[in-house]
Amino acid sequence: MRINQPILEGRLLRRYKRFLADVELENGQVVTVHCPNTGRLLGCQEPGSRVLLRDSENPARKLRWTWQAIRVGRIWVSVDTSLPNHVVREAVEAGSIAALSGYDSVRSEVPYGAGSRADLLLQRGDERVWVEVKSTTLRRGDTGLFPDAVTARGTKHLRELARAVQQGDRAVQFFFVGRPDVSSFRPADDIDPVYGAALRESAAAGVELLAYTARVRRDNIRLENPIPIELEEPAT
Repeated sequence: MRINQPILEGRLLRRYKRFLADVELENGQVVTVHCPNTGRLLGCQEPGSRVLLRDSENPARKLRWTWQAIRVGRIWVSVDTSLPNHVVREAVEAGSIAALSGYDSVRSEVPYGAGSRADLLLQRGDERVWVEVKSTTLRRGDTGLFPDAVTARGTKHLRELARAVQQGDRAVQFFFVGRPDVSSFRPADDIDPVYGAALRESAAAGVELLAYTARVRRDNIRLENPIPIELEEPAT
């Protein structure tokens, strides 16, 4: 997915109140930017780190810039949770995700379940595939994890997907790991054990699980590699 808005680089000064961050631009100007990630961003909010900002080019907008990525070591990590749905949809439409290829139509934000909206709905004749996309930045060793904060909403989505399977549809939980430096994925049971249990239950009920890493560059983001998902129970 190509980013069409101008990209600025700066240094993170601090993130605060969940949705705000102060960034020093290359010219020395300090700006307050929108942080679209509601998670804890563990390991991805170190002051002094290089960051990429997306310029809305709208001076009337309260927060003109959006925090898009952060440099961690030698890589960029995507922190903008508004982008993964678009990246995944583009990959589906291009036939780049084998498990989700061959469908005639792809729609976004389709109502289903009890007041939920699926990130994607794929259809081919009477066959339907409901897809929820979850974005994560959390890394431990070579493993990507989700969530990095308790997510009752994420647990609700898993149960909606399981109900869709019971009704005869396919359902997929897609984990968008916004960095390329992991080789496997697992639920972060120590952060949200309820979500971890719900993920295993939904998988047992027939919900398909997919995880892909992403390669982040200054002006584009693309899915890179599928990675295995580890669901063994945490040690007690």
